[in-house]
Amino acid sequence: MANNYIAKPIKGKEEDWMTKKWRPMMAVTYMAINIFDFILGPILYNLLQYWNPGQAIGMWQPLTLQGGGLIHISFGAILGVAAWTRGQEKVEAIKAGETPPTSPANYSRPAPAADDEPVPNSRYAE
Repeated sequence: MANNYIAKPIKGKEEDWMTKKWRPMMAVTYMAINIFDFILGPILYNLLQYWNPGQAIGMWQPLTLQGGGLIHISFGAILGVAAWTRGQEKVEAIKAGETPPTSPANYSRPAPAADDEPVPNSRYAE
């Protein structure tokens, strides 16, 4: 009875590093592109204009918005579909009675002592 609330990890096929990490790598890459193009690029451009007097002052043109912003549409589609398919994988794992691999319940917790009993949540205690 004491071990009923400790999740057991799924034992099955092991994903390689690239298969597991490509979604976060894509998100970090897209975040870095946006930080440069919309924050760092304009700041550096204006600082360079300030340090070089006599130049015609212009505005920073975001590089990713040239060409209709196709990179934002592409990243949105890739990351959106990836998030949706990952959600479907987790739903299927739950339906199969397994704990999804990235679920917080999948992390190991220390087993309670034999004389310990689970304490009910105070919201549900009567």
